[in-house]
Amino acid sequence: MIITRELAALVVYGEDSLLRALEKITANQARIVFCVAEHGQLIGSLTDGDFRRWLAANPTADLSTPASAAANTAARRAPEGASPAQIRALFGPAIDHIPLVDERGRLTAVAIDRGELIQVGRHSVGAGHKTLLIAEIGINHNGSVDLAKRLVDAAADAGADTVKFQLRDLAALYRSGSGSASAAEDLGPQYTMDLLAKFNLDAPRLIEVFDHARERDIDIMCTPWDRPSVDVLVDYGVPALKIASADLTNHDLIRYAASSGTPLVLSTGMSTEAEISHTVEVLRETGTAYALLHCQSTYPAPFKDVNLAYLPRLAEIGRCPVGYSGHERGFHVPLAAIALGARIIEKHFTLDKSMEGNDHKVSLLPGEFSEMVDRVRELEEAIGLPAPREVSTGEMMNRVNLAKSLVAARDIEVGEVLSESDLAIKSPGRGLQPNRLNDLVGRSTNRSLRTGDFFYDSDLRDEAWRGRAFRFRRPWGVPVRYHDVAEMTRDCTPDFLEFHFSYKDLEIDPATVLPEHLPMGYACHAPDLFAGDFILNLASEDEAHWQRSIEELQRVVELTRSLRPRFDSPADPVLISSMGGFTSDRHVPADELPDMYARVAAGLDRVDDTGVRLAAQTLPPFPWYLGGQLFCNLFVGAKDTAEFAERYQRRLCLDISHTQLASTFLGQRLADSVELLAPYTEHLHLVDAVGVDGEGVQIGEGDIDWPELAAQLDRLAPGVSFIPEIWQGHVDGGAGFWIALDRLEAWL
Repeated sequence: MIITRELAALVVYGEDSLLRALEKITANQARIVFCVAEHGQLIGSLTDGDFRRWLAANPTADLSTPASAAANTAARRAPEGASPAQIRALFGPAIDHIPLVDERGRLTAVAIDRGELIQVGRHSVGAGHKTLLIAEIGINHNGSVDLAKRLVDAAADAGADTVKFQLRDLAALYRSGSGSASAAEDLGPQYTMDLLAKFNLDAPRLIEVFDHARERDIDIMCTPWDRPSVDVLVDYGVPALKIASADLTNHDLIRYAASSGTPLVLSTGMSTEAEISHTVEVLRETGTAYALLHCQSTYPAPFKDVNLAYLPRLAEIGRCPVGYSGHERGFHVPLAAIALGARIIEKHFTLDKSMEGNDHKVSLLPGEFSEMVDRVRELEEAIGLPAPREVSTGEMMNRVNLAKSLVAARDIEVGEVLSESDLAIKSPGRGLQPNRLNDLVGRSTNRSLRTGDFFYDSDLRDEAWRGRAFRFRRPWGVPVRYHDVAEMTRDCTPDFLEFHFSYKDLEIDPATVLPEHLPMGYACHAPDLFAGDFILNLASEDEAHWQRSIEELQRVVELTRSLRPRFDSPADPVLISSMGGFTSDRHVPADELPDMYARVAAGLDRVDDTGVRLAAQTLPPFPWYLGGQLFCNLFVGAKDTAEFAERYQRRLCLDISHTQLASTFLGQRLADSVELLAPYTEHLHLVDAVGVDGEGVQIGEGDIDWPELAAQLDRLAPGVSFIPEIWQGHVDGGAGFWIALDRLEAWL
């Protein structure tokens, strides 16, 4: 069970329409909303079932009717001070949301019967959520408030989600009434009691540390070892209590802690499965939200005893989120735990492993914890979701390069019926995959093919997409290579062609591949990749790489200028180039970007761009090169890109797909990015995008709001030229481009 006070998605006002209520029910995926009066008093609940019953009784009503008319005013509810056990008793087979109301009947929270999810401070813990990473400071402060605060600072800087401490009332905890009276104890307890007598922080001093953690904006957890400590922590408002392995069988303490309604996280070290199962029964009786941590309570724990394979069994027993509290050396074992379903990782944390106390020896230093955080987040991405297997953007690119296609085994005329002998399987993978062979056999061809021509999806249809006379409010063009100019201009005359050069194209004499005159303008796009796996990078600190980048860009400028006599081009042609700023393993810190941009500007100053309009292309955070991904740092963020354009008086090619990906990665709205970038835009690449690296997606099949974008571009960049840069849009007779232009015509 979780109790949420984030109510916006679950609440409608009584005067809101039924349509509004139904929209919220659909959006929140909870199958319910709660209807409240103007000042928050609960009127009732509204589910799909309530709506259907009301509609059956009022068949002539419409969706503009106030939501209060259909609300179930007899819905179960509980006072906001109800115990978890009292709330849990109200759940039923079809009732998994219980509204909590104050003494004036105002809705203050909603209890949700979700054992697979608990809330720890600002963090939802369970499947589909990020792993909660706990820096267990425990008593590694060695009795020093100052050291405890420094540990909090270091944990926050290392990326921990929460810091955890331990609180003991020694007089209540030990039979002697004092941790210092240990002479009659065995050696182990004597050592522990002596250590605690020296290093224990009492409640007032520990609360001072908690206050510091709040100032650092990091969540707090704490282990209470006794009832008085529970009271202190609950009164302070600690968002979750940790029950130590040593107390897993202490049902009195567990029930007392649970009675506060505070979520519990319990370690299961030193306990048998029977003891764990018994404790789970106790927890379910209390009605509190809880999670269980697999744990091997030795310091350090031998790898042979860790037994991570028990995690799925622990989840089965607990019927709750599970995690791992590790006391082994290193942080590779927690990574394996996450792969096995752990949603919480707890590791001890110290500034010096040589300090007194067992915990220091099995702790991570700040740098180690920070590296663990990075690896955990990477692993979470790699684990993904249990969705059907799909081909990633990078795989699609490599599939074109490496896979095979169905091609014509001979010259074939229109109307011929295809037999298996007419088909061959050859690389690359631009056309239909070989597994479509039987789909082609027996079909009549709708076009003529020469030996080696690819078969495409259009060969399985009676009609193919073709170019036509599109109408836009701004100049439009299509991307081309030298070899497909004729095909791209066969059925239409774009305002311009945009040549996307490969490095091999730079060695071709245009006079050998282009007509003497084409009745349109042109633009050019510089290669990103040059001979010898060389990627153009004007931000490079390597002098030789920087110098070659300048020289290669200059070659492209000169080629672009040389094409001008072959086109009707009253204005200087646009030349688009990616300027670089890539790294291979991570994004660089933001404070390094100004020097990188200055390096780009210095390189551009050495390029003679007379006669062309050189435009720096906006870039995605994770560009695809050489069959894999790099990290891009420049021309990604809208703010620093616009500042570059303003400071160095440079123009941009606004690639909408790239900028959508960057906006998603940076947690921004595309509209806000466009607002900053459009005023500096010389040229547009229009194409959709998905997530943070799904570029080149067909128009209308990704994350972009095209009507909103079109209105912005009309206002901020009127008359700026564009192409549809659909990935592989040129294949199948340019079908991808024609589909995109057909869709864009509705908005541009």
